[in-house]
Amino acid sequence: MLYCIMGKSSTGKDTIFKRLLKDESLQLNNLVSYTTRPIRENETDGVEYHFVDDKKRDELKAAGKIIELRRYDTCYGPWDYFTVDDNVFIDEKDYIIIGTLESYEKMCEYYGNTRIMPIYIEVEDGVRLQRALNRERKQNSPRYDEMCRRFLTDTEDFSKDKLEKAGVKRVFVNNNINRVINEIGKYIIDNRGSLWT
Repeated sequence: MLYCIMGKSSTGKDTIFKRLLKDESLQLNNLVSYTTRPIRENETDGVEYHFVDDKKRDELKAAGKIIELRRYDTCYGPWDYFTVDDNVFIDEKDYIIIGTLESYEKMCEYYGNTRIMPIYIEVEDGVRLQRALNRERKQNSPRYDEMCRRFLTDTEDFSKDKLEKAGVKRVFVNNNINRVINEIGKYIIDNRGSLWT
């Protein structure tokens, strides 16, 4: 099974993802996405993402390895985010990935929608905005304009209609990080071994 963590920016996806991955009782493996965006402070290549250049992306595309690719026209130029077929066998092990609604739908097409389980994280918009601002302030070169663009774009990308169309029914509200991690862990254990529909 592949568990896909999704949510708007600054909903705590990275923290939730890392804590679930460390929980030995869940036995989850990291499926690392790729991006052409610059690495942020406190990120590690091969952990949050595989940070690659356009040439490497084109090589993977030419080899037919790219499952899904999204391009965002940011305030700093186009950044690509994509998932690569890295010989991951989701029938043999359980994996976890951070994605978008669009990437979730493409992975459902690629692997089959009964083998991908969506885990949608939600946080009140005011809290999200404050978290995004706090994170950006910690960067050597804050990109407030890009932070605002992402915040506004998320409203459309994760609209109620789009979530319903994608079949995302379960929402995890992150107003307490420990509680929501325990809730998601229980959800994974309760649904392990069953085909998701």
